[in-house]
Amino acid sequence: MNKRIFAVLGNRKYEILLAALIAHLYIGIFLTDLVFYTRVVWPVNMAVLGLASATVFVNAGTVRKMAQRVLWIIAFLLPVTLPFFGQVTFFMVVLSVFYCLFFGIIFIEVIRFLVRPSYINTDIISAAACGYFLLIEIIVFLLQSFYYQDASVLTNMSGTRPAEIYMDLVYFSSVTITSIGYGDISPNTHAIKLIVSLFGVVSQFYSVVLVGILISKFTSAQDAKH
Repeated sequence: MNKRIFAVLGNRKYEILLAALIAHLYIGIFLTDLVFYTRVVWPVNMAVLGLASATVFVNAGTVRKMAQRVLWIIAFLLPVTLPFFGQVTFFMVVLSVFYCLFFGIIFIEVIRFLVRPSYINTDIISAAACGYFLLIEIIVFLLQSFYYQDASVLTNMSGTRPAEIYMDLVYFSSVTITSIGYGDISPNTHAIKLIVSLFGVVSQFYSVVLVGILISKFTSAQDAKH
């Protein structure tokens, strides 16, 4: 049964992962009930993200598959316990670190796929977009791990509840990686300034390399036709 489900999902795995990432990052656009978001939507998002990411690891080695599954289970269980431990600083730091690891291994697997085939199709395009949103996820939770240890590392954060902090960081990370940089939220320590600037450089490097990969694949596909 599981193999059949993964076979069906596997045909659209990167499109499903892309939709799950966008929903996880930006579903707050449509929600005003942050309690409902924290207790229901966040765990559901993680369940969907875990299932979507599992399809990406179908052809991965045993160790990578096991790492993904273990991190997925932890990433799902952590937000389930938010109503009980959401105000505990250490818990939120641990949650953030695990999410960095979870999205980090998915990002690595996506990159492995992008550099492998010589063709270009919808999977390649969707995987490329997934990589971009995964970078945002990673910087969000990295910054969140620092913020819960010391709230002064970022200025002008608008809330104190987990959902409010998360949405502020999604906004800040998105405008930073896209080089919009409104400046309303800003880093306030040397370490965070350097981390934010590093991720800005990494995102630009990713975009440049990605364009090169896509052009190379398109050229290879055109040469194969002649």
